[in-house]
Amino acid sequence: MRRSAAPQGLHPGVPPVRSPAIFVTPTKLGSEVGSQMEYRAATRVLSKRRLFQVSDSVPVHLKKERIDMLLYRTTLGLRVGGVVSCLVALYVAAQPSNK
Repeated sequence: MRRSAAPQGLHPGVPPVRSPAIFVTPTKLGSEVGSQMEYRAATRVLSKRRLFQVSDSVPVHLKKERIDMLLYRTTLGLRVGGVVSCLVALYVAAQPSNK
């Protein structure tokens, strides 16, 4: 009985066929991007890094003051409201039905 060199189902020597790209759009290289935009982004990142790395005993989620405090208190209020709502629903469900 003669054995083939390739395992069953594989065909040796057939090169893969590349399909043509459908959506070809020109892209900009990193060197083509405006240096002014890169500078602004780097400055913004550095200023945020300085803001968040200051050790002033303020939690990170409250570093940006008003907006963060508003979001934090809204979330806390919704959580407390949800717990109260669940407790009321449990209390109502625990009452015997009047038939």
